[in-house]
Amino acid sequence: MAERYFAPCPRGLEAALADELTQLGAAKVATTDGGVAFAGDLALAMHANLESRLASRILWRVGGGPYRNEKDVYALVHAIDWHRLFTPERTLRVDVAATRSPLTSLEFVTLRTKDAVCDRFRAERGIRPSVDKRAPDVRIYIYLTDRDAIVYVDTSGEPLFKRGYRRDADEAPLRENLAAGLLALARWTPEQTLLDPMCGSATIVIEAAMIAAQRAPGLKRSFGFQKLMWYDGPSWQRIKQSAHDRVREPSATPTIFGSDIDASAIAKAISNISAAQMNGFAAIERADVLTRSAPVSSGIVLANPPYGVRLSDQQQLAAFYPLLGDALKKRFAGWTAYLFSGDMRLPKLLGLKVAKRTPLYNGALDCRLFEIPLVAGSMRDGAMLKSKAR
Repeated sequence: MAERYFAPCPRGLEAALADELTQLGAAKVATTDGGVAFAGDLALAMHANLESRLASRILWRVGGGPYRNEKDVYALVHAIDWHRLFTPERTLRVDVAATRSPLTSLEFVTLRTKDAVCDRFRAERGIRPSVDKRAPDVRIYIYLTDRDAIVYVDTSGEPLFKRGYRRDADEAPLRENLAAGLLALARWTPEQTLLDPMCGSATIVIEAAMIAAQRAPGLKRSFGFQKLMWYDGPSWQRIKQSAHDRVREPSATPTIFGSDIDASAIAKAISNISAAQMNGFAAIERADVLTRSAPVSSGIVLANPPYGVRLSDQQQLAAFYPLLGDALKKRFAGWTAYLFSGDMRLPKLLGLKVAKRTPLYNGALDCRLFEIPLVAGSMRDGAMLKSKAR
């Protein structure tokens, strides 16, 4: 029997996630703002958790229906055979999200949902599960629209972007699934040379290395479905072993490069690459993006340049970006740059022509992925020559 699922993801990656889930065997794939609905058997939930590079979670739909008030939500939740999904010895947590819901207190809905689950367990088993908000065994999600309440059980546990390799990160790290999404939107493949010249803690580099290695992103972590009644240990071990068997060794010559001017960032990058067991797949060095050379004649530059919210930061960046634009055009002619930023001034300050702008969000921050073909010269130089000619 096909189960129904929903996979939330960073906004802007819905279409890419839909393609990924389709490749994993999902059926009835449908995108919506902030995620993808799909269908499949229970084994697909295990595969999707293990293999998805873009999803934030895999939520299993277990109930729901129309509602008008908190009593209706309680009744919908109470009607679910919770004792068939997990044992009362498991701890639980309830989270509620809503879009245009007429209910005024989501905290009260959360409380009534917890009560409904516990009351059903008490009626069936005589005992009830305990609540653990920090590290629950089972996470229950309620999503309220203006008319319907949808009940999900989380099959992921910790968010899927927590791959388990991040040992140290900079102040504003790029989440792993968003980094993987940038690679997908850039249409990068391991046959192409990739450079992140402002790599920070190397999230983009590591996600690219894992793709090159054909390494499933969830191979070294545990998941929420392992606490559910339908979990089949031997089947899961076979799925994991199959993923493990396809992992490739690094080639003699890396095609993935990362660099940063900050020595502490390079130390973090090397630590994270080692923790991800991706040594040999990427070459990391300390270098200034404004002076470093291209490692080969063509490839993809994919970077998350610094962007600030304080006035002083913006003034510094306004001086930095024109220098960056000139460096890219002079040193990386023949490459294509994909720059991810929340600074909408970026293309103008770079002085580079943008071929495509893809809207994305980094958390709640409105961003763009700017696709910029790089050719020799500088737009500012060309404009200056035209001005002199007049």
